[in-house]
Amino acid sequence: MADNRGAAGPDRLTITRASVDGVGVVTVRGEIDHHTGDPLRTALALPGGGPAPRIVVDLSGVTFMDSSGINILVAAHNAARDAHGWLRLAAPTDSVLRTLRIVGVDAVIDCYPTLRQALDT
Repeated sequence: MADNRGAAGPDRLTITRASVDGVGVVTVRGEIDHHTGDPLRTALALPGGGPAPRIVVDLSGVTFMDSSGINILVAAHNAARDAHGWLRLAAPTDSVLRTLRIVGVDAVIDCYPTLRQALDT
């Protein structure tokens, strides 16, 4: 099941949701910033009830992420953990990985070099 969501301005952010072996995969393409963060926040929102959430965020298509994106990912990670689930980051681009490392998010949220590794671990 895929769900495409646009953002402020054409081609600035595209989000697709799918399920792979019971794990929610949120694929993000474009720029994550103050103007485009709301669709990502919505895509990562946990539904009430149900099994513990397991979510992988595929960042392979993200060209830019500022502190808004960091805050959204940390909030989603905390919500998943509080619901006895998890959130993992997959395939961040070099610039995004550098940002994650500078602020220490990679020490809080598990980051994997590929989507497959994030799903298999």
